[in-house]
Amino acid sequence: MTANKEKHLLQKIRNGNTQAFSELVDAYKNLVYTLASRMLGNREEAEEVSQDTFIKIFKSLSHFKGDSKFSTWIYRITYNTCLDRIKQNKRQNTFVDIDHVKDVSFVTMNNALDKMILEERRELIKKSLNSLPAKDAGLLTLFYFEEQSLAEMEKTLNIPDRTIKVQLFRARKKLATVLEKNLEKEILQNYG
Repeated sequence: MTANKEKHLLQKIRNGNTQAFSELVDAYKNLVYTLASRMLGNREEAEEVSQDTFIKIFKSLSHFKGDSKFSTWIYRITYNTCLDRIKQNKRQNTFVDIDHVKDVSFVTMNNALDKMILEERRELIKKSLNSLPAKDAGLLTLFYFEEQSLAEMEKTLNIPDRTIKVQLFRARKKLATVLEKNLEKEILQNYG
């Protein structure tokens, strides 16, 4: 969504237009759900947190000053709402039923074998990412899947970019370890 369209939409919402808020929800629902799903590891909870997030967005729309991108503000609310839910549930590790995670669209491939190999890799990465602690999965999701810059992440998470770099480094190391273990298991199962 363009910045001008966002400003126009936000003004309509502030003026009480509920249809405009529906447009805003439609524009950001997939991004909010994806982050919530990866952090919480549970489809139902991700849906609830997504709803809670949009309620919080609606109630605090007057506090959005435009200092950052609107999407960054939404990510921050989503991220904090997920952390609140995790604290509420007192969970250490999260897992996601991969069948319920929305598939990432890929360019259609001519070779069926290449497509199958790509799908297997994608499932392995999802499985590995979803077995990480929620904060690590959230950081990696924001950086790699949502393609936020360090500056955007700094605003979203309210953490200095140096700290984010260190946390991303550690999260990548954890992901690499999990990927390696999952790959070893898969090789042993398929070729052992």
